[in-house]
Parts: sequence; structure tokens; C-alpha cells
Amino acid sequence: MTNLENIDWAHLPFGYMKTDYNVRCTFKDGKWGEIEVTQDETITLHMAASCLHYGQEIFEGLKAFRGQDGKIRLFRPDENAKRLQNSALGIKMQPLPEDIFLEMCKKVVKLNERFIPPYGSGSSLYLRPLEIGISPRVGVSPADEYTVIIFVTPVGPYFKEGFQCTKVAVYREYDRAAPCGTGRWKVGGNYAAGMGATARAKEAGFSAALFLDPKEKKYLDECGPANFFIVKGNTYITPKSGSILPAEADEAAECGTAAVTAPISEVVDMDKDVHYVIRKDGSVGPKVTALYNRLRAIQMGDYPDEHGWVVFVD
Repeated sequence: MTNLENIDWAHLPFGYMKTDYNVRCTFKDGKWGEIEVTQDETITLHMAASCLHYGQEIFEGLKAFRGQDGKIRLFRPDENAKRLQNSALGIKMQPLPEDIFLEMCKKVVKLNERFIPPYGSGSSLYLRPLEIGISPRVGVSPADEYTVIIFVTPVGPYFKEGFQCTKVAVYREYDRAAPCGTGRWKVGGNYAAGMGATARAKEAGFSAALFLDPKEKKYLDECGPANFFIVKGNTYITPKSGSILPAEADEAAECGTAAVTAPISEVVDMDKDVHYVIRKDGSVGPKVTALYNRLRAIQMGDYPDEHGWVVFVD
């Protein structure tokens, strides 16, 4: 078993670390089976499994936190359960019932409790649920059998810079997802489509690529690993709010389970050589800072959970 004595909890990367157990549940013969616990890090698959050939693979990401009171909190797992179901329905997979999802989350956290980073470390226990089609398919058709796996790993900040401003790049030659395609679901293929732009951006010194809408190439869509928002005055604006320009923003940031809130100081249009400077001095704005601090406080139990977002793991 992994020795925890030499782990620097305050400086963890966002990466995989072997933990003690993962949990699994399989849909077979028209029903979901019992939750299984295993120490095996590998999966045995038929070489013609639908997940390998036709992309029947979806996933989620959520976190568990240890509060100052010693209690373990999951943050909004019910929403992850619903999104996993929606993704499954979107690409003709079998949706996992919410109660089984929540039971699996609680079980895998409890089994790996010793890997939950201590309060005040800035780190958390990341849960990665995934569902794959496991039936052999040569013709294009949905699988009959599916497996859901949830594993955990302790992680630090998604971006190595931590809670500091970074710059993002826009490239018009890349699309992350097509209109009416799989972009509305959390499908692994969406991320594969963005890897080229993301790698290019990082090689140029940016934290991420910011994608434009694939139809007209004039609306902000989202960053490769996270969503995107701006703050103008007292208004919080997301891409769904309509046409926005980075130059109009007082503050901007990426946001998501992994990224939490990652402030952006500048958006660079690499095709037109235009620099949209949002924070001239490179500092994190007050609204993004307040949002980050409030969110983290709720997750850690340091601020009242007024919206019922937290689920305790007993």
C-alpha cells in the first residue's frame, strides 16, 4: 500500500496517484449489478468493445474535501450524477441511476479516506467517474453492456500557477465541438478534439486555448479544460449570454471542477495579433477573488452551505 509519510500535500500536482481502491458497477442482462470493490487499476476489454471503436465513453469529475471540523464533504455530486445520465442518453448509453452513483461516490471516498488531503493544504481528493460501452461491436450500434468505474486521486491545482492570472490564446483553425454535436455532453472525444490547440497554446507559454464558436468564429465558447466567464461591473457573463468581447471585461476567468476558478489577465488572438488585456498589472480582480474564496469556503465547511450543495460522507 502507498506510504503517505513523504507526500507533500500542499504541493501536489494535478495528476494520477495510486490509491487503495476503486469501485465498479456493470449493466448486463438489462439491469445494473451490485457495486464491486477492487484494487485492480486495469480494465479487461474485448478488442471490439464499442468504447474503443465508436467512442461510447463518458466521464465526470468531482471532489471531496476534509474540513477543519474533520468532516468529509462531497461538492454537488447530485449534479454530476445528472450530467452523467444526460451524457449517457446523448450517445445512446445506459444511464446510471442517481442513487447508485451517490453510493459509489461515498463508498470510494470512504475506502480511500487516508488519501484525502488535510484541511488547509489547498489540495483535495478528486473523483473520476467514467462509463464505457463494453459490448463487442463491428457495425456502428450502441452496446448492450456498460461498466461504470469511479477511482480517486489526491490533487493540487489544475494549473501549476495556482490562483494567479494567466494568459490564454485563440486559434481559429481549431474547433472543440460542432454545433448540435457532442459538445453538450461530457464525452472524451470532445477533449481529444481540443488537444492540438491546447498543446500549441502551452508551447507558446499560455495556460490554455480559448475556443470560439465553430459556426461563425466570432463568439467566445470555452477554454479547453474549463468553462469561461467575464465580470463587467456587477454582472457575471457566460458565453451563453450572447456576444461578448474580452476587451469589455473588468475580470475574466476559467472555471470548473478541476480548475475551480483560474483568473485570466489577457486573451491573445493569435490569428489577428490582437491582445485583449483584461488586468494590466497582472493582478487577480476582486470579484474573481471573492468568488474563489467563497466557493472554497463552502467546499471546506468554512461558510454556511445555503444552497444544499454539500453532501457529507459518514
